[in-house]
Amino acid sequence: MLSKILKKSDCASCRFCCSFRRQSLWETPLFDRETKEHLEKKFPLASFRPAGENSFTPDLSGGYRTDEPDEEAACPFLDSEKGCVLSDEEKPFDCKIWPLRAVRKSAGGKIFVALTTTCPALNRLPFSEVQSLVKSGLGGKILSYASANPDIVKDWRGGFVEVE
Repeated sequence: MLSKILKKSDCASCRFCCSFRRQSLWETPLFDRETKEHLEKKFPLASFRPAGENSFTPDLSGGYRTDEPDEEAACPFLDSEKGCVLSDEEKPFDCKIWPLRAVRKSAGGKIFVALTTTCPALNRLPFSEVQSLVKSGLGGKILSYASANPDIVKDWRGGFVEVE
């Protein structure tokens, strides 16, 4: 979805969004039950944990080797040579839109699109390019998906920048 402004080669060489510190587990991607069950059959070593009423996230607990909060564990669907091994149909919505997020500043508050400012490739672009992409229809898709799938809505955090 972000291919209009990001190159696949930038993402493939970085993969920052595919590993998670313990304190950023809230950022792990969400899968619906049907996709989770499909992936469990396709990747028998992958395990999931509940992450909401109707969603699941990869269980990364086996990927940490220490108790350090800054240690990172990679997504189980990240191959060090090939990158993400999920097809476009299997890839969760959060991954398709990262570093954009559907966020809410307060309980019951309005949902809006925000940018997670940790993406190195996107940080090299003018913010106006991100805003234009969001306003050209991507923002509407994100908000529509968030309305139908409320588990993907994140709480406002430092490091977010409101886009729409």
